[in-house]
Amino acid sequence: MSVDTRRRLLLTGSFACAAAAGALFWHYAANGPALAFEPPAEDICIVPPTRTIAAIPYDPDSGLTMLAPRAVPAGARCPVCGMYPSRFARWAAQVIFADGAAHFFDSPVDVFLFLAEPARYDEDYKAGDVRAIHVADFGGKGWSEARDAHYVIGSAARGPMRSPDLPAFADAADAAAHVAEHGGRVLRFAEIDSALLDGLRQSTHAGHGH
Repeated sequence: MSVDTRRRLLLTGSFACAAAAGALFWHYAANGPALAFEPPAEDICIVPPTRTIAAIPYDPDSGLTMLAPRAVPAGARCPVCGMYPSRFARWAAQVIFADGAAHFFDSPVDVFLFLAEPARYDEDYKAGDVRAIHVADFGGKGWSEARDAHYVIGSAARGPMRSPDLPAFADAADAAAHVAEHGGRVLRFAEIDSALLDGLRQSTHAGHGH
């Protein structure tokens, strides 16, 4: 093939690519993206967040006191795994800091992981900044102060990660009833130590870099 022929073929290919790119640009400009992205309802943690997820500031117009539990915003993401806690109401948890800002979590395991290493997940707040911790009652009875709640370890119930978690209950009787039906045993906040948390971390976040 001669040099002139090769040059003509290259130029023809270049013009064709430019024309195709132009057509795609004008189609996008006229019609917008074909489909807006929306995370699936059954989302799971695949990789750790690529950036720190900022705490959500306190809204003084909310009618709530600064440290009161608040509804989980639909767009809030768990700082530990990046999931959307509002989709897992019976598992959700929240940590509120001294200035009223809050982080929301998709499960009690993730709130315990955060409390163990807050600097790993947030550059702005330290453990000493935490003023309130709330966990959702697994039976649907609203929020409970995390230090007063009863947690079930070893339950057959699987958390948002499709793995063992710590369903929380405001009442000891409800926790005992859950154990009777789904197995496990009841723990209090102070009994969830580093060894137990390491085991839950491995079963819940193994292979995801957490």
